[in-house]
Amino acid sequence: MKKLLVIVALVGAVSFVSAQEKKNTYVKEGNLIKATLFYDNGQVSQEGYYTADGKLHGEWVSYDTDGKKTAVANYNEGKKTGKWFFWEDDTLREVDYSQSRITSVNTWKIEGERVVSND
Repeated sequence: MKKLLVIVALVGAVSFVSAQEKKNTYVKEGNLIKATLFYDNGQVSQEGYYTADGKLHGEWVSYDTDGKKTAVANYNEGKKTGKWFFWEDDTLREVDYSQSRITSVNTWKIEGERVVSND
């Protein structure tokens, strides 16, 4: 009877762990491939698009293990472009890219009831 209970407990634990894990998904949408990547806990870690030849393209969004947004990035056929945003605690950082080169960085921080910029 003890062995049966141990086996049932192990099967239940394996089933629970399997239910938590999600496999990364890749779905063809027109000329692009939409990727959704997951953490081991089942939360989405990143969402974005690839070109058919595997280059990052368009908007990519990153999340922490609790599902909180940490970054929004933009690519044009593998090159960093446009405005990127990074969130960390009470700080928002905006990084502007052109042809994968940083052109400017702005940082905002919440201090009490005020938002303070580095400008």
